[in-house]
Amino acid sequence: MILNYNKVKRLKKIELLNRFKDILHQNGFKFTPQRIDVFEEIINNDGHRECEDIYLTLRRQGKNVSRATVYRTMDILVKNNFARKLNLGDGRFRYESKLNIPHHDHLVCTTCGKIVEFMDQKIESLQENVAEQYDFILTRHIHQLFGICKKCQ
Repeated sequence: MILNYNKVKRLKKIELLNRFKDILHQNGFKFTPQRIDVFEEIINNDGHRECEDIYLTLRRQGKNVSRATVYRTMDILVKNNFARKLNLGDGRFRYESKLNIPHHDHLVCTTCGKIVEFMDQKIESLQENVAEQYDFILTRHIHQLFGICKKCQ
C-alpha cells in the first residue's frame, strides 16, 4: 500500500496529538481545544516567537485562548521536547518547534533581533573533541552567536 504525503502527514499529526494528550493527562492537565491550538501553532511554524506573538496569532485567527493557557502550554511543550525555549539575552524568551527540525545553532543580531539558523559540522566536531578532552559526555548544547547582521551594520 502506498501512502500519499498528505495522508502520512495527517497520521503523524494524529500520533503527535495523542502523545501530547497523554503528556497532558500525566501532568494533570485537560486536553482542551485551546491547548490543541497552541500545540498546532508552534509545531506548524518554523519561527522563533514569544508567547505573546503566539497568543496574538491565535486571537487573530479567531481562537479563544488566554495568555495563561499559551504560557502554561508552552512550558509543557518545552518540558516534553516538542519545543525549545531560547534565551537571547534581552530578557524575552522565544520558542521554536523541535519536531522534524534538524539540529541547528543560532546567529542573533543584537540590533534588530534577526535570528539566523545555521549548522556547521566543524563546530559540532570541535564540541565533541572538547567534551572528550575533559571526560564529558555531551547530552545537549545550545550554541548562540551574537553580533550585528549585514543590514544593521
